[in-house]
Amino acid sequence: MRLFVFSLTFLACVTSQIHLHAQSELAKRNGFKDIKLGGLIDSVKGAEFKKDIIEGKEFPAKLYEIHHKNYDKIGSVDVKHIELKVYRGFIYQITVFTEKDPQVMKALEKTYGKAIYSIRSERFYWKSTDTLSLVYKGHPKKIELIYRSMPIGKLMFTDKGKKVEEIADDF
Repeated sequence: MRLFVFSLTFLACVTSQIHLHAQSELAKRNGFKDIKLGGLIDSVKGAEFKKDIIEGKEFPAKLYEIHHKNYDKIGSVDVKHIELKVYRGFIYQITVFTEKDPQVMKALEKTYGKAIYSIRSERFYWKSTDTLSLVYKGHPKKIELIYRSMPIGKLMFTDKGKKVEEIADDF
């Protein structure tokens, strides 16, 4: 009986350590290659402004596309294109489109650990506590990887609250 309890406890500890390693690895990398979430758009090589956008129907942001040879491949998999969403000069979302290749998912799971599958959105995802998330979405001919910064998202809502307070103060 003691051996069973010890084995169960040991297995729980090992599993939690693997999960924590995956979270810390995602937080440590904080983006795609040398494009970092929360970083300034001016620091990204080959960033080209595409258009002004409204994120979530209320936040003014900018959309950039990346054209640089450093981002053409992930290992042997071709990258079709990369989009960056920027709020007040800070990168809050990196979207990477690649060709459809099962090696991408295998590499992601090797790096970040086992993904969580959302039945509702039909996507795989990894999350690092309160800092960022990575979503894997498969399409018939391509793969979409979405890195999203949670602190910049919170900043957007904080700014929205400040605007509401300014309007309320005018009454």
